[in-house]
Amino acid sequence: MKTNYDKKGGEQLANIEKGERLLLHSCCAPCSSACLERLKEHFKVTVLYYNPNIDEEGEYEKRKAEQIRFLQQTGWAEFLDCDHDKTAFETIAAGLENEPERGKRCYRCYALRLEKTAEEAKERGFSYFCTTLTLSPYKNADWLNELGEKIGGRYGLNYLFSDFKKQGGYSRSLELSKEYGLYRQDFCGCRFSKAEREKQKNERT
Repeated sequence: MKTNYDKKGGEQLANIEKGERLLLHSCCAPCSSACLERLKEHFKVTVLYYNPNIDEEGEYEKRKAEQIRFLQQTGWAEFLDCDHDKTAFETIAAGLENEPERGKRCYRCYALRLEKTAEEAKERGFSYFCTTLTLSPYKNADWLNELGEKIGGRYGLNYLFSDFKKQGGYSRSLELSKEYGLYRQDFCGCRFSKAEREKQKNERT
């Protein structure tokens, strides 16, 4: 039977002691918006911006700046930055260059970012970690939650299960993006997703 990760995460939230610290990996400000709106009532949240998959430096900095601006405007979480280590992504993508989007390369990218989040959470004394990636209808929430649970077990951390796109989460992120004037992108950031997006655009013209 398919696991309902939205329900499973909700059960965790119902038993969270107020003031617990959560390290939330964020891919971008728009995706973080609806996630933070829900999580801030339960946790003291810090956003980790770790996205070595983003290929272009300008795109990386633009998304990071929007994340920082959103947090400064809302006060919903603190911010923790990481270096733009593109080499880490290229290493896990090696040999999978011809994989389709949402295939094995994406699975490795999920693992890379969740592993880093767990490392930082353990080092900095967080008891929970999670990711905004389950908000996107283009990301595999089952893979993300399975990886999170496995990695959390290795680090002795609680992984917060989620399927943030459920309960209108994705629609809410669109509303919040409009409200705060957030920059939204139409590809995940890696060179492969960008090429796929350009191909789709060309096919429609």
